[in-house]
Amino acid sequence: MSDDDARLDEVAAELLALPPARFTAARNDRAAEGGAVGRRIAKLRKPTVAAWAVNLLVRDGQLGEAVELSRALHEAQDDLDAAELGRLGRQRRQLVAALARRAGELAAEAGTPLSSAVSDAVEKTVNAAVVDETVAAAVLTGRLVSAIDLAEMGDATLAEAVAGSVPEPVPQPAAPRDDLAARRARKAAERAVREAEGARADAERENAAAGRRVDAAAERATRARERVEGLRADLARAEKEAAAADDALTQRRDERARAEKAVRAASEAVKRAEAARDERTDR
Repeated sequence: MSDDDARLDEVAAELLALPPARFTAARNDRAAEGGAVGRRIAKLRKPTVAAWAVNLLVRDGQLGEAVELSRALHEAQDDLDAAELGRLGRQRRQLVAALARRAGELAAEAGTPLSSAVSDAVEKTVNAAVVDETVAAAVLTGRLVSAIDLAEMGDATLAEAVAGSVPEPVPQPAAPRDDLAARRARKAAERAVREAEGARADAERENAAAGRRVDAAAERATRARERVEGLRADLARAEKEAAAADDALTQRRDERARAEKAVRAASEAVKRAEAARDERTDR
């Protein structure tokens, strides 16, 4: 890369981080430097709001994790690791959505809130950078002038979407066959560990649930024993009261029998007295 190319890239990165409303005036001021670089600066295109928001995200340092995830995703694809692909796919969607929200926050802080359509374009651009290493290299320059959609991407898309030079992606060295086998073995071992940890977690949850059931059953048993003891005490009192009532009944029956006997004796005495009186009267 020539000095002029490097200078253009540097100025473009500075200008394209400015809010779009300030871009034209700032570009014209920098173009006034003159010379070949000044003429090339004058031709720089104003970024779309979505491209500008992505440039802010790059300058904020938020895309590094996305690029690392992209590399891990490609590795999982090479290994045909379905479980890892599924996990990384979910992680990618979460990360892309979070980065799009962060771009919206940065844009709002800079005085230009993003519309729903622009936010969607930002999310598509971030997703393209995560999925495609070539797009990632272009996006990470921080010199986007238009958003990128993988579904509409053509051969000239990156050259048109990036101001200045378009970097080549950093090639990922091919893993030797032995390294690939070792990596797959390591991933298989890691999966086994994750599965074992998952099984252990399930067992621990079931054990905890069983412990709670045991505690609840023990509490119910304690309450039942307490009720039984209470009922036994009530039964003992009731039996004692019944025995006392039986004794009282027997005593009252005896009293009534004596009273009845006394009544009969008194009746006999009355009869005898009346008979004696009648006998004296007849005389």
